[in-house]
Amino acid sequence: MVLKTSRISGPWSRDRIETYLKSTIVPLRLSVNNKNGWPIVVSLWFLYEEGHILAASRQSSKIVEYIGANPRCGFEIAPESPPYFGVRGYGAATLSADQNATLLKRLADRYLGSQETPFRQWLVSTAKEETAISIAPRRWMSWDYRSRMNAVN
Repeated sequence: MVLKTSRISGPWSRDRIETYLKSTIVPLRLSVNNKNGWPIVVSLWFLYEEGHILAASRQSSKIVEYIGANPRCGFEIAPESPPYFGVRGYGAATLSADQNATLLKRLADRYLGSQETPFRQWLVSTAKEETAISIAPRRWMSWDYRSRMNAVN
């Protein structure tokens, strides 16, 4: 498992990071470099599985284009509201076709629920245009300011 072999720092153990990634439903913030070398950040739905962060985007999206040119990326998974806590790191992303919309359906289940809403139906109907993104983290950094921030209140 990638998490077991990647470097970690911060207050959380490997097990705590893995539990957090499996249970937290906030978007992944993914950073890559554009064709001119400038960093960009996008928010994507994600799953954590077998040491990898999985996401999806349209084949025609800039993020897919940029990952195809340079797989190195940075990421952060954290809520936006205080008290602040989460994980961030960097790694390498690989791209593959999302065969039968398997990943997209799992992402939709996680973020939208399994109820067949018009948006979910539209999203899954366009799945043939999706590319799976798999991030193999090399470094994890956790932070957790909850006790410090709650002590002030």
